[in-house]
Amino acid sequence: MGQPYAEQLAAKELHCRTLLAAHSSLQWLPPVGSREAGFRNKAKMVVGGSVRSPTLGILDAEGRGVDLRECGVCSPGLQACLPAFAAFISQARLTPYDVPRRIGELKHLIVTESPDGELMLRLVLRSENLIGRIRRHLPSLLEALPQLKVVSVNLHPEHKAVLEGDREVVLTAQSTLRMRVNDLDLHLRPQSFFQTNTEMAAALYRQGSAWVSEVAPASVWDLYCGVGGFALHCADPSRDVVGVETSREAIASAELSSGDAGLQRVRFRSGDATAFAVATRPEPELVIVNPPRRGIGNDMCGWLESSTVQHVVYSSCNAKSLARDLAAMPSFTARRVRLLDMFPQTSHYEAMVLLERS
Repeated sequence: MGQPYAEQLAAKELHCRTLLAAHSSLQWLPPVGSREAGFRNKAKMVVGGSVRSPTLGILDAEGRGVDLRECGVCSPGLQACLPAFAAFISQARLTPYDVPRRIGELKHLIVTESPDGELMLRLVLRSENLIGRIRRHLPSLLEALPQLKVVSVNLHPEHKAVLEGDREVVLTAQSTLRMRVNDLDLHLRPQSFFQTNTEMAAALYRQGSAWVSEVAPASVWDLYCGVGGFALHCADPSRDVVGVETSREAIASAELSSGDAGLQRVRFRSGDATAFAVATRPEPELVIVNPPRRGIGNDMCGWLESSTVQHVVYSSCNAKSLARDLAAMPSFTARRVRLLDMFPQTSHYEAMVLLERS
């Protein structure tokens, strides 16, 4: 932060070019810049302080709450709702979790805003003790924030540096948040992953769809598909598309979106991407991979090397693991790359590469 945005973007492109310097055939498309502030659609706030005076933000080195309600990377809609959530904590007497002393109940607030300005709120609790109290006070919160459509409680009983637990209890009649991206409605369930910069996500999906349309494969696998963003954008009456993701919640979201759009040749599967690829025949003509920061790893690289796949679209949030994975697939030539600045004011970015079998 504090560095002029043009310099940030140039530094990120230089970083990516340096890591991918071995790929001399690469065509570098112009980078896609983001809004400098107010771009983030999701706020993951640690709850600190006290019932009477809660903080929403992070913890300092001693475990005390530091309030970040006015953080400039959050969208204006997120910033506007945070005071109402702080008031709700006080009204419902939701005791913030004290990390050093390991007492209290409310650990985090996770808030997501849709492109239409609707909100999803997730309250991460240590136990079920406060659920009844939250239910009783919830009508007043919904009245104060009419744009709040989905509210859930996530149960995270363990004392460890993990944002949330496995169990989710939805408290509203509506259980999904509609994320309108390009011409598609992507349904987001509480435990589903979605890119935190909606405008950059739309650009990412447009670029991926354009490359797939150019190659015109008859079959596509979208591995690590999340809520199905790439798979749904690549749907075509002449093409079979399969999305694979470990999260059952994400797959349920993707199936709902596909059904709403009336897509006949798009299917989704819950499971490990590498296990699916190794066990499934016939192999597709094109594979899209959008893995977490660790990359696709040796097993997936090995399968792609030995497969009949002709093209790969690799979308990466970590150019170091991207470079490592490309080096492990010498049968493919990197043809085109585009940097999309998903994370302004940080050193992180998204890089998308089109690979072709040599």
